[in-house]
Amino acid sequence: MSSPYDEQIEELLAQYRDAREQASETRRRINEIEVTVTAPRQVVKVTVGAQGQVKALDFPTGAYRNLPPKDLSRVILAALEQARTQALGKVSEVALGGMLGGVSPADLLQGRVDPKSLFPEELELPEAVRAYVNHGLGVREGGGNHG
Repeated sequence: MSSPYDEQIEELLAQYRDAREQASETRRRINEIEVTVTAPRQVVKVTVGAQGQVKALDFPTGAYRNLPPKDLSRVILAALEQARTQALGKVSEVALGGMLGGVSPADLLQGRVDPKSLFPEELELPEAVRAYVNHGLGVREGGGNHG
C-alpha cells in the first residue's frame, strides 16, 4: 500500500540526483574554460586555463624583438595577469550559477573542491525515513513498525 508521501519522497530524491549531476556539469564546464589575451601591438599572445595555468604562449609578430628584455617580461606578465583575471571571472560565472554550499570560485579554480563531494553518494536519512523509502514502511521509535 502506498502512502501520500511516496510521491513527495520520490520527487525529493529526483531533485537530489539532479543537483548532484548539475555539480558535475559545472565542474566539466569549468575545466573547459580557456582565455586568450593578445598584448598591444601583438607583442605576445597568451592562453590560460580555468586554474590560470599557461596553455599557450605565442609571439604572433616580430614586435617582441624591438623590446628590451625587461619590457618584454612586463608585457608577458601583464598579458598573463589579464588572461588569468578573465578566466577567474568566467569560473565565477559558471560556479555561482550552479554551485551550492558557499563554495568559493577560488576553491573550485584551484581544485580544492570536488563538486560531487558536496553531495554524498548516499543520502543520510533518519532510520524511519530510510525504512519507508526502502520498504514502504516507517519504523516507529522503540523499534515497532506501523503500517
